[in-house]
Amino acid sequence: MVYAVIRVRGTVNVNPKIKKTLELLRLSRTNHCSLIAENDVSKGMLQIAKDYVTWGEVDSETLASLIESRGMLVGDIPITADYLKDATSYKDISSLAEDISKEKISWKEIPEAKPVFRLHPPRKGYEGIKRSYKNKGALGYRGAAINVLIKKML
Repeated sequence: MVYAVIRVRGTVNVNPKIKKTLELLRLSRTNHCSLIAENDVSKGMLQIAKDYVTWGEVDSETLASLIESRGMLVGDIPITADYLKDATSYKDISSLAEDISKEKISWKEIPEAKPVFRLHPPRKGYEGIKRSYKNKGALGYRGAAINVLIKKML
């Protein structure tokens, strides 16, 4: 299972421990998204940063549209199917997204791919950036509802 982690809150007055955790998650600005594998270390990091990020399990369909529209190579070159054919063994973006969601390959293994997806703010805005998702806010774990948020941000 792969988590999509999106930074919701800004950088002012952040605790140094949380700031370092966000750096390790590669989330330096708001509305940046990164993909991380589900393990004990990443779950602990997400618990530390839960007041600044939202996360959930991303499905392969949403991941394919995320890579297609917001995936970038070094030099701000968009990722295309032609590039994937030349640089990897994948023929199209959907098969790559399916293998990433099943953890057969990680996003880091794609050569020259940037680790962060820069997203737009969500249409109709966040629910509230100071409350958790369970309390009708935008922060913390949201499960499969992360796919809806990502589609609003593309």
